[in-house]
Amino acid sequence: MSVALTQNELKELYNKDFPLWVEINANLLREGKYDKVDWENLIEEIEDMGLRHLEACISYLAIILEHLYKWDYLKDIADKTANEGRGGHKWIKSIENSRIKLKALYRKYPSLKYKTPAEIDKAWIDAKAELEVWLNDNGYSPEQFNIPEDCPYTYEEAMNRDLRKES
Repeated sequence: MSVALTQNELKELYNKDFPLWVEINANLLREGKYDKVDWENLIEEIEDMGLRHLEACISYLAIILEHLYKWDYLKDIADKTANEGRGGHKWIKSIENSRIKLKALYRKYPSLKYKTPAEIDKAWIDAKAELEVWLNDNGYSPEQFNIPEDCPYTYEEAMNRDLRKES
């Protein structure tokens, strides 16, 4: 299926009908009509595809950081909430599970193992936001807890600290 569009029309289609934009560009590539492809947006989409898996790593790392921080500084609150378990022991399981999922992503996409540690500050932003939401949900003002702006953990600590020995 070849649709006769100018390059400007194809670029406009990117924002108006993304699935059709994908279909047309894929067909242009299959047909070898490389001069007609919307390269600018296609390159951006390819870069975004690669970031998707890194974002998943950051998300798992954020869970680890959030639950490490709760374990270290908010266990007393956990004892008062019904859904956290004794002393926040569900956090240990969550940390372990997130580590397993991160390592699985590293096996599938080895380069992420080297990129993720550099993203700890991004992960901490997400972890800190979740900590503030959790405190709000439990009737506390996050401001009274002075959660640090900078991540208080190293990547190595996040991935290797054994909380079962501490419980």
